[in-house]
Amino acid sequence: MESEVRYSFVIPIYNEEATLQELARRVADFIDTLDGQAEVIFVDDGSRDGSLDMMREIAEADPRFKYVELSRNYGHQIAITAGMDFASGKAIIIMDADLQDPPEVVLEMIGKWKEGYDIVYGVREEREGETWFKRTTATAFYRMLRKVTDLDVPVDVGDFRLVDRAALDAFRALREKNRYVRGLFSWIGFKQTGVKYKRAARFAGDTKYPLSKMLKLATDGVLSFSMFPLRIALNAGFWIAGLAFVGGIWAIVEKLIGAYVVPGWVSLLVAVAFLGGIQLIILGIMGEYIGRIYEEVKNRPLYIVKSSTTQRQEQ
Repeated sequence: MESEVRYSFVIPIYNEEATLQELARRVADFIDTLDGQAEVIFVDDGSRDGSLDMMREIAEADPRFKYVELSRNYGHQIAITAGMDFASGKAIIIMDADLQDPPEVVLEMIGKWKEGYDIVYGVREEREGETWFKRTTATAFYRMLRKVTDLDVPVDVGDFRLVDRAALDAFRALREKNRYVRGLFSWIGFKQTGVKYKRAARFAGDTKYPLSKMLKLATDGVLSFSMFPLRIALNAGFWIAGLAFVGGIWAIVEKLIGAYVVPGWVSLLVAVAFLGGIQLIILGIMGEYIGRIYEEVKNRPLYIVKSSTTQRQEQ
């Protein structure tokens, strides 16, 4: 039977007890204004604070709110995927719990969806409450990713977006373990557009994306959609081999002109630089790709659900 839910909001939660009540209030007020039935799916990604208890209380007080409790912390990208697996709406809206992505922007996204767009993403025109370093590195990464992949990845775009059911079904067919959700949405195609908005500062609490997680996400983005690192390794190997060759020529010239050198040191240095440089660089990058192949071959599920107040949608 066709779902009566028109809009599904998917919100991953990890240690967000400081924001949950305000988030629920604003989202509830917003969905009251929509032109169809809505549901809100909280995905608890192994929170260690009181977030899960608060989600249960919110769900008991308002049946439009539901929750999915994952068995442990699987990471933001997989939590988003889990929420979309349980969403039953015709349009699915992905947003974070920190209220940096204002629910009110969704109205403009819905307008674009009604015009015929399958995916409508939020473009961060301004980013309040973020350091200069984070803004600069994020901007540089998005532009670099466009250059090293064959994907048309929008610049200054996060996971905040509206997705039509047809596009979501295509997305759900992609079950790779090291997930870069915004890249996957670019890969599936469909008719896409963006809406600009001012990204607010975090409502409360600390960021759940420190530098280490940002680097992991960036690595997943590059390695999932590009062979560029392998090409860098190949080029680096040629450059190191070339430098070693030049070093060998230089040693021969010094020998011919009678310059004093310590016997054997140049040949040893050239050999170490040549072999060690090429091997370490190329093996390290190949190891990243092989490790990801290993993860895929094991074919473990992306996540395990411990409890839920909603039903997973069939593929």
